[in-house]
Amino acid sequence: MAKVSRAVARERRHARVRTKVHGTTDRPRLNVFRSLEHIYAQVIDDTTGVTLASASTVDRELRADVASLSKIEQAKAVGKAVAERAKAKGITRVVFDRGGYPYHGRVKALAESSREGGLEF
Repeated sequence: MAKVSRAVARERRHARVRTKVHGTTDRPRLNVFRSLEHIYAQVIDDTTGVTLASASTVDRELRADVASLSKIEQAKAVGKAVAERAKAKGITRVVFDRGGYPYHGRVKALAESSREGGLEF
């Protein structure tokens, strides 16, 4: 049996999670994607296929602020920013989609800071 790469294994986990996690208009999905350098978060309504709010470390507003921070601190800043942007659009309850990543490190930091920012999940 051939070894499965980390990326393929993550895609399989993400597909498995996505069969159970679905964002609605009342409770959109908070999606997380992380790369080696950056972290991205989106609030998505899956019924209409629309991104309602997003934040990442490459946003113009956040890029200068997070450049000197550690990756965990960057994830906290992105979580807080996506929570503020979602609350500005009237979204307070979401479903968390960890994107196939373990709930640990940067993903956990983003989730906890978005909870502190006012999102419920």
